[in-house]
Amino acid sequence: MKFFSRSFAFAVAAGTLAPLPALATNGYFSLGYGLKAQGMGGAAAAMTNDSKGGANNPASAAWTGDRIDLGFEEFNPTRSASRSGNAMGLNASVSSEQNSFIIPGFGYNHMIGKGSSLGVTIYGNGGLNTDYGSGQLNCGRGPGTGNLLCGPGRLGVNLVQLVVAPTYSTKIGPGASIGIAPLFVHQAFRAGGLQAFAPLSSSPSSVTDNGQSTSNGLGFRFGFLGKISDRVNVGASYSPRIHMSPFAAYKGLFANQGSFDVPANYTIGVAINPNGRLTFAADYGRINYADVASIANPSTNRAPLGATGGPGFGWQSIATARIGFEYHALPTTTFRIGYNHGENPIQSRDVTLNILAPGIVTDHFTLGATQAISKRGELTFAYTRGLPSSLSGPTSKLLPGGGTDTIHLAESSFGIAYGFKK
Repeated sequence: MKFFSRSFAFAVAAGTLAPLPALATNGYFSLGYGLKAQGMGGAAAAMTNDSKGGANNPASAAWTGDRIDLGFEEFNPTRSASRSGNAMGLNASVSSEQNSFIIPGFGYNHMIGKGSSLGVTIYGNGGLNTDYGSGQLNCGRGPGTGNLLCGPGRLGVNLVQLVVAPTYSTKIGPGASIGIAPLFVHQAFRAGGLQAFAPLSSSPSSVTDNGQSTSNGLGFRFGFLGKISDRVNVGASYSPRIHMSPFAAYKGLFANQGSFDVPANYTIGVAINPNGRLTFAADYGRINYADVASIANPSTNRAPLGATGGPGFGWQSIATARIGFEYHALPTTTFRIGYNHGENPIQSRDVTLNILAPGIVTDHFTLGATQAISKRGELTFAYTRGLPSSLSGPTSKLLPGGGTDTIHLAESSFGIAYGFKK
């Protein structure tokens, strides 16, 4: 328990201090938590091979054993936006800067008795990160003074969600387990360059350039894992909507006076091991973005920004499909390959506002491997490539002159983690 307490304190400190600005994403949720899951395209609901159960499926922890996993990813997103055909000459093409981010990850699991476990997972969601330069447009203040949304400074947003998930799991029979993970969620958000939208807000002073604002909330993730046979596992996890405190400094930007809740989400999956060496895993998941007004309200809503029923990003709920293969080539060497498809949450009518948050990549291909380096220690690697995706739509009526706006996103990441098992 002393080791558990120290590990938990270290994880909280590391997660709090380290930036988690962006991840390979389904919308702004990570496609998989932990590098073993990422190597398999995020298919982890029925897997039991690391200590990331608090993020993937809390019930898996009862089968994981004593272990700790600590690592990081370098994430490289390429974001850009453009406008053409604007009658007022507000046309430009811009690329977001800062395209490399270091993202830490941590998991710990400790068995108590033969059939129960306590652990903790630290993970993050992100992806709503952009930083566009200023000086492309003449927005009434002189040539080269405005950004793509006609504010006078740099344009962009950054959303970070840090989740600390203590996890309890117990076996309820020879082939089944359940688990629960309280989710302590801390969010941080900032926005810049949106001065042109202030006159359209219910709180004009709380739209942009107010520094970092924070938000906190408490939720849960529940899980079940069943071993149908020695060769087949099934798993499921569910997290209801997490009600967060509002972003007070941006109550004039987000609908419902700065509200930005974490949407409900669930995953079901199966893992099949036909011969002891090869495992096939497949998950289906859903993220209910449409239930959170500030995320889901159409940007065309005829209400002030920040008001109840005010404009949002227009995101719809999405389904995700994840498949992966794990092959134990040698007793000390394992290879993984995976594919993840997530629906695009953004519609063409909302492209202009989503210049700030172009979460449109739908297809990811992944590779991974684990190599034992001692009797108890191992190194895991994972590479992810999100295929380039673009979306165009009519320029918002919030800006004069019409035209067509286009957003673009491509993603890649490489990570390494050290695992130690008892």
